[in-house]
Amino acid sequence: MTIEKQDFGKIHRPQGVYLYTMTNKNGLIAKVTDYGAILTELHVPDRDGNLADVVLGYPNLEGYVGDGWKMGATVGRYANRISNASFTIDGTEYKITTNLGKDHIHGGKKGFDDQIWNAEPIESDNAVAVKFSYTSPNGEEGFPGKLDVTVTYTLTNDNELKIDYEATTDKSTVVNLTNHSYFNLAGHDNGHILDHVLTINAETYTDADDRRFPTGQIKSVKDTPIDFTKPVPIGARIKQAGGIYDHNYCITDADGSVKLAARVTEPKSGRVMELYTTQPGVQLFTPNYSGSMKGKDNTSYTGYAAFCLETQHYPDSPNKPNFPSTILRPGEQYKHTAVFKFSIE
Repeated sequence: MTIEKQDFGKIHRPQGVYLYTMTNKNGLIAKVTDYGAILTELHVPDRDGNLADVVLGYPNLEGYVGDGWKMGATVGRYANRISNASFTIDGTEYKITTNLGKDHIHGGKKGFDDQIWNAEPIESDNAVAVKFSYTSPNGEEGFPGKLDVTVTYTLTNDNELKIDYEATTDKSTVVNLTNHSYFNLAGHDNGHILDHVLTINAETYTDADDRRFPTGQIKSVKDTPIDFTKPVPIGARIKQAGGIYDHNYCITDADGSVKLAARVTEPKSGRVMELYTTQPGVQLFTPNYSGSMKGKDNTSYTGYAAFCLETQHYPDSPNKPNFPSTILRPGEQYKHTAVFKFSIE
């Protein structure tokens, strides 16, 4: 198992930005950068042993700077939506930045994906890892409290990419971190994902309005086009779902321990991805690119080029008392684990 460090470009600081390449004993490769704690590449084998990069991304650092799609990024302080860009803790109202009309999404105008993180490579007998750390100052994007955050990417010899999030604060605040990778298990440059077969371990979801903000109701997925309790091709009912999936699923029996959230198979390659998490929710997102986007290897991403499965707390939890709380207080520790496990069938 190895870790290699190389230059990835210069932005925000004189010494530049670095890319870290982790390789396990089976040949799996994961590349991460200290700009945004972003996952830029993930190479996994098909049933014939051929490697393919299964995450979408950009050919250079410049593509990731200010990226509205947040490809591969660590999203924070608060992933997903906060209505009216405000919330109240202990009777005090906090106004945070607006970047979705009057609302807030994915950390604001300059979220964690647009910061330079400190990086620490870690090697052990059965895994290699890069631990990223960042201190978000009190008031950044309007959020209260100085937040010390670490995000550790670990590549194991069991063909798992594990992401561990930790955070502490000196003032009560809200925290909801996630990874925003876009997956295509046929390969990032290999067409659409509508034939991928998806199972989500969730019998309910957070109902949302036409702007995709939660109404506060938890509803059953049964007899709806968003039901993935049994394996279904992503494209089978996407038109009935409005032409796009952008839904937060409530993971069944979530209790803070590591649970299976989703399973995806790609029939032609035989690649399988299982997603495990400690979080209560997972957001399924299947963007339908209206034009073409310039990606890695001179690829133009069009149509349904990828899917996202973002482990998280529920959207707008700070304003929905019946949702699991995202409040972090001094003396407490935010912890969140997501595991992407790869195999073939």
